[in-house]
Amino acid sequence: MQTQSLNEQWAQCQTILADNLTSSVYQTWFAPIVPLQFENGILVLQVKSQFVAEYIEENYIPLLSSAIIRVFGQGTRLEYRVLIDSTSGAGTMLPSVGTVNPQPVINTPRPVSNFDTQLNSFYTFDSFVSGEPNKLARTAGIAIAKQPGSTAFNPLFIYGGSGVGKTHLANAIGNQTRVLNPQARVLYVSANTFKLQYQDAALNNRIPDFLNFYQSVDVLIVDDIQYFAGLKGTQDTFFHIFNYLQQSRKQLILTSDRPPIELKDIEQRLLTRFKWGLAAEIKKPDYALRRNILLYKMRRDGISLSDEVVDFIANNVRDSVRDLEGVLASLLAHSTLTDKEIDLQLAEQVVSRIVAIQPRKTTVGEVISAVADYYNVPEKSIAAQSRSREYTQARHVVAYLSKELTESSLTEIGLKIRRTHATVLHSIAYVKSQMEIDPVMRQQIAQIEAVLHK
Repeated sequence: MQTQSLNEQWAQCQTILADNLTSSVYQTWFAPIVPLQFENGILVLQVKSQFVAEYIEENYIPLLSSAIIRVFGQGTRLEYRVLIDSTSGAGTMLPSVGTVNPQPVINTPRPVSNFDTQLNSFYTFDSFVSGEPNKLARTAGIAIAKQPGSTAFNPLFIYGGSGVGKTHLANAIGNQTRVLNPQARVLYVSANTFKLQYQDAALNNRIPDFLNFYQSVDVLIVDDIQYFAGLKGTQDTFFHIFNYLQQSRKQLILTSDRPPIELKDIEQRLLTRFKWGLAAEIKKPDYALRRNILLYKMRRDGISLSDEVVDFIANNVRDSVRDLEGVLASLLAHSTLTDKEIDLQLAEQVVSRIVAIQPRKTTVGEVISAVADYYNVPEKSIAAQSRSREYTQARHVVAYLSKELTESSLTEIGLKIRRTHATVLHSIAYVKSQMEIDPVMRQQIAQIEAVLHK
């Protein structure tokens, strides 16, 4: 196919996309895409980073697939080429996950070479940033990938809140298993998809085919198992599949938003089996993990952020890895559209739209440190008995700012500077009176407050 013809066809796709998206979304995610090749039914599109490919896959793949099929024809497959080095033109290929048929064919077991794993190829151990909150689950997952069905972790029951990385880890185990054993039949399926497949099989009298298909799998990954709640037929069928695979030393990996003991409307015999192996919690990311996730995604996507911005995001986006990704995506979009550097002000605006920013609580110790630095006196002098004018002045300011900026009581402030409740009150009153008549004092207080608010 000639380059000009490919460009014309991609231009038609862009027209469809532009008509169905806001201008800012289209310009940020689709306008920069370059069509590279269309051969043997495979369309290759060049994107700037893996992050862009992942974001499109997660948010816009139905629209993009529709446009590609309309222009290039039914059955067209999509691949992304991620540009790694613009000078040499080096890049890496990533297949689209979203354009693959999400329903496995339930019939006579297929050859491994044609087996559709339904795994997300973007979710690997390399892209799963490790830390204390996910250490146990990740370690067990690595062991399973090396010897699926032959460890004590069968089933592996991964649980945790929304957005902590359960789906990522489950797919990473499956992908690594396939790397180490290409002949393994690994299948990822959501609980909801399993339910729909079972219902379809029951309506069409194809339950034996359904069972045969699932019993042919070497590693079965079922995501969001809590959605089996109250579905007796689905649970009965899954019970038989679970037993067969477990007894055949095949590996089961289950994810849920809660531990087995807290699952409701699930048959006791299933709950008992969920506890046979290892129940591993992935907790909310702590500060260290949040910061490492940000640094990893910055390196991967070529985003440059100051330490100040990284610390602000890590301190305020606490609950979910997904929220961290959303903040980075929004920052990248804002920066691209406005052609401005990502600074703390922009980060504050973006983060405030995604999570509730918790006001930072200043401590008396921080006030003492800031005041000592400003007046160039030793911190210990503020609590000393010296009546030197410079030490007394610093002590007065510490008392005033501690009352204004911290949640400490007058007694607690007094303990920090080794003064009585009455003396603290006197210092506060003194600073207030001085600020009313002395512009220099007002300026000093303002400058120290600015340091503490950074």
